[in-house]
Amino acid sequence: MKAMITRRDFNRLFFAGLAGTVMGPLGIPKRVYASTKNVVVIGGGFGGAAAARHIREIDPSVAVTLVEPKSVYYTCPLSNWVFCGLQSIQELAQTYKLLKERYGVDVIADRAYAIDPVKYKVRLEKGKVLEYDRLIVSPGVSFDWNAIDGYSEKVAESKMPHAYEAGQQTLLLQKQLTSMKDGGTVIICPPGGEYRCPVAPYERASLIAHYLKKHKAKSRILVLDGKDGFSDQDQFMKGWERFYPGMIEWRGAFAGGKVESVNPEQMSVVTEFGDEFADVVNVIPPQKAGEIALDTGLADATGWCPVNPLTLESTIHPGIHVIGDACGAAPMPKSGFAAGSQGKVAASAVIRLFNGELPQSPSFGSICYSLVTQGYGFSAKGNFSVDSGRITVVQGESGMTPIDASDARYREEADQAVTWYRDITKSTWG
Repeated sequence: MKAMITRRDFNRLFFAGLAGTVMGPLGIPKRVYASTKNVVVIGGGFGGAAAARHIREIDPSVAVTLVEPKSVYYTCPLSNWVFCGLQSIQELAQTYKLLKERYGVDVIADRAYAIDPVKYKVRLEKGKVLEYDRLIVSPGVSFDWNAIDGYSEKVAESKMPHAYEAGQQTLLLQKQLTSMKDGGTVIICPPGGEYRCPVAPYERASLIAHYLKKHKAKSRILVLDGKDGFSDQDQFMKGWERFYPGMIEWRGAFAGGKVESVNPEQMSVVTEFGDEFADVVNVIPPQKAGEIALDTGLADATGWCPVNPLTLESTIHPGIHVIGDACGAAPMPKSGFAAGSQGKVAASAVIRLFNGELPQSPSFGSICYSLVTQGYGFSAKGNFSVDSGRITVVQGESGMTPIDASDARYREEADQAVTWYRDITKSTWG
């Protein structure tokens, strides 16, 4: 029987024979740029698409190739709105048509299979090899399928969706909710540690409750959390008490909320306090950097990729910039807006490095909107700079919706969420 070679095995083979490569000072490979400089971008989400577009906007002489297996990208922002009918999945669809036609980005519909960080090459799943002068990696997150006993990718695709990649997972969870009987139970299991969009599980609980209140009012939601607290907790709790009294129960890790295992056949979740049964179970597993970043050795022991905050260049492999959810850029949250901000910073840094210029001290931004019900939302905004080699919060330029905000303010924030989404998707994909 012929053995199957995994991508990780392939990477080990792909990197073989690299000893003796000419190196410059401090072990950095010498690079002599050709007259036409080539940038390859892996990943067409908020970070990768923004980086590809911004490079072409700054310097159209730089050739940019975007590697993304999906021809249509469904955004995670606003995907929770699908569960209560405020948004359709089709309205979340983004394509790469304008990046190709308006900005001249070469978009390849394939998956990056292996990166050679010394020879500056990327091998694609279908066999093509791309050479680059600079590589921007924006692979998003991967899921730790071994973290929860009984949970797996197969279970996620059939019984207990995570719905943390918009598209088919969103539709599966929506279908389960609409099929559920009145009086049923929905369990949502947010992870501990760092993960994509910290507020998303709690907005999800809110908007599922919005749907249940209208259509299945006898039902309940149990949030079994792997943490002792969560982002914007006071705002969510206030909204839940006002709009969904008695419908949503949150149980933190300190109260036995951490999920130890699941039983897909019984639709049960096991915590240290015992079994919980449900009609719909939404398990959001722990996360780490996307697989291509892990396979290339771009991540450290945290599971995320350490970067130089001035350029977002990997501190492990020179010539590779890591942006978006995969990079370790705390205290910035892992959000679509933050990824886009990082994409623009990386793009600017790449151009300056091509021109032999020192990187500028960048500014980053992040804003996250959350909806509790139709016409009632709030936000958290952060501006960030680099100080003493670290990304830091800019005091006085960051903040949250006040907990005692007026109804008019909450309504305004809900409206702004729609405007924000329209603006960020237009500025990213064209």
